[in-house]
Amino acid sequence: MVERYAREEMTQHWTQHARYAAWLEVEKAAVKAWNKLGLIPDDDCKKIVKNATFSVERIEEIEAVTKHDLIAFNTSVSESLGKESRWFHYGMTSSDAVDTGVALQMRDSLDIIIKDVKMLMKSIKKRAKEHKMTLMVGRSHGIHGEPITFGLTLAVWYDEMARHLKNLKQTREVIAVGQISGAMGNFAHAPLELEEYAMKELGLKPEPCSNQVVHRDRYARLASALALMASSVEKFAVQIRHLQRTEVYEAEEYFAKGQKGSSAMPHKRNPILTENITGLARTIRAYAVPAMENVALWHERDISHSSNERFWLPDAFITTDFMLHRMNNVIANLTVMPENMMKNLNLTGGLVFSQRVLLELPLKGVSREDAYKIVQRNAMKVWEEIQQGKSTTNKKGESLYLLHLLADKELRESLSEEQIRECFNFDYYTKNVDSIFKRVFGKK
Repeated sequence: MVERYAREEMTQHWTQHARYAAWLEVEKAAVKAWNKLGLIPDDDCKKIVKNATFSVERIEEIEAVTKHDLIAFNTSVSESLGKESRWFHYGMTSSDAVDTGVALQMRDSLDIIIKDVKMLMKSIKKRAKEHKMTLMVGRSHGIHGEPITFGLTLAVWYDEMARHLKNLKQTREVIAVGQISGAMGNFAHAPLELEEYAMKELGLKPEPCSNQVVHRDRYARLASALALMASSVEKFAVQIRHLQRTEVYEAEEYFAKGQKGSSAMPHKRNPILTENITGLARTIRAYAVPAMENVALWHERDISHSSNERFWLPDAFITTDFMLHRMNNVIANLTVMPENMMKNLNLTGGLVFSQRVLLELPLKGVSREDAYKIVQRNAMKVWEEIQQGKSTTNKKGESLYLLHLLADKELRESLSEEQIRECFNFDYYTKNVDSIFKRVFGKK
């Protein structure tokens, strides 16, 4: 239901009616600006602002003949007015209304995305604090490395989203730009003051130096910002998908009562939401290419950009909105299994502590090269035993790696049994988690 609402909230900004409503808002702002400059009489201005309206059906009917959507729009609006219609679209070119209208749509849509990002960050923060000290194994190349906490993983995600939030806010400033500069952008038929008054009315900034369009590097910045953020959200989704693998099974998407995973295999509980997010991220990234290619228009403008913007802009916003709500649902309801995390952490018989032992030896005067040889040769013994299917602990629950190290005569010349055992203390790896959290989340 929440995801459906999210789609509806965003979609309403990109309907045909919303598109024409944005144009009308721009045209009315221009009328008010002309009135302020003394061209349009007060009575005519009031009539236009109060009575100007349009019909989507009528616009489509007219456009079937004119083959020009803005002219069809102007005709439809003029039909709702009297003689004052002569002032409608006065001194403007099509792109003045269209591009400035799109700026309103992009700005309002990006406000929704920014709200979505804050929602997701709040959920990530909550789960991060919940699992701040939940031990798990850190992996590089998919192979066990050293102990970390699941809270640290989530802190990384939060920090990454914080960067995207900052980028999106900056992008909002870049795209909240409009123009009423006339054909070729030379202001020959309308003074700069007209544009300044109209943009203030609309809550936009004027394009400092337009030609006949708002420059498309602004749109490309938007597409890139959404694509980058989608890539990060996919990163989170891919990690959750891995954690749900049967062989790992440290976390799982919430599986609702009555939910089915497979038409053939009743036991299946699949990571369908995060797989879906991965696919959506690919689509969002794809829109960055046409947005960048739209930057290079012929001379003062052509309309090669127009056709693809009619679908990449609404689709990018709607898809991103949906993806963020879906990811928030995944994070908020994620099933985390600390016991399985600890089980996997111990899976390699203590090998995750190898660096700790390695770093102790130089403190005792052993060269790093010799220290590495000592630590690695004992680690290789454990790998061989794992390959043979042997237990990674003895009957007392002591890890194989610890036992091999304790039996290594060369190592024992430098480290006592107590010192070696201390290297297998998990607390060593969590001692700075609080400080890292303060960096990411602040003191609260």
